[in-house]
Amino acid sequence: MSDELAADFKDRIETIEEAYEFMLAYAAQGLEQEDPSEGGGIRAFLPKLADALAGLHDVAAKRVATVESIGKDWEDFLAILKEDAEKARALVLFTMSQPSVGSELIDNLNATNHIRTILTDVFLLDSAFAAHG
Repeated sequence: MSDELAADFKDRIETIEEAYEFMLAYAAQGLEQEDPSEGGGIRAFLPKLADALAGLHDVAAKRVATVESIGKDWEDFLAILKEDAEKARALVLFTMSQPSVGSELIDNLNATNHIRTILTDVFLLDSAFAAHG
């Protein structure tokens, strides 16, 4: 179970990071709208990012519960993670709902504190897990 949770958490981090990197490159292209024939384009990455953010807190909390050396001092951080993931996911869903997803829209999504914050949260948490072996 612990290995499955660790793998799920790592997969979510990789998905979040990969989507962010794709969004940075996409934003730099200066496209007014996405190419609908591009099957692996921005519309493919956004749902993956939203899925990775959904339940991120639950996976992290379950993983925390499996590590004996982690104490109750993680509860406050997990509460922050939950809120940050929900906010970032709301922005991603909002972006997905737009009829056209051009570079400027994605650039503005990337620039939000919520997207940057969730990246920092997951990297911080991953480093903390690593510190506990």
